[in-house]
Amino acid sequence: MEKKVKDLEKIIKYNFKKLTILEKALTHKSFDNNINNEKLEFLGDRVLGLVISEKLLEKFPDEKEGIIDKKFANLAKKINLKKFILLGSSHKKLARSSDKISSDCLEAIVGAIYLDGGLKSVEKFILNFWNEFLLKSTVTLIDSKTQLQEFSLKKFKE
Repeated sequence: MEKKVKDLEKIIKYNFKKLTILEKALTHKSFDNNINNEKLEFLGDRVLGLVISEKLLEKFPDEKEGIIDKKFANLAKKINLKKFILLGSSHKKLARSSDKISSDCLEAIVGAIYLDGGLKSVEKFILNFWNEFLLKSTVTLIDSKTQLQEFSLKKFKE
């Protein structure tokens, strides 16, 4: 596991002071129901939202909401995160959920960097990896299901 963690540190350009926090960020609840990345994911979601929201408002004050999740899954694919995630056998063959699991794990890594190195370190990580997505975020394609849900909410309030 230590070699995998070191390889991931090179990819994300952040060296952890406490490697155990990164290992926890990479551990899905299917692998270990007690020690896993759920709380780090919760924290990382909020930290990411803060940093990205500030940059989006700064760069694109007229940008629509729903773009961050789509960019998030793209980043997890870009760094091939799923090869580092510890999964239980019940989840290893589920291709459908792999984007969600990778996205959640990425949020956990954001939370782990925040706890390990503070706001400046995590902001540097986020802006380093999301900058290309932030720059390309002028137009976001929304899938038909999301379009229908948004239309329904506007028109029927449900």
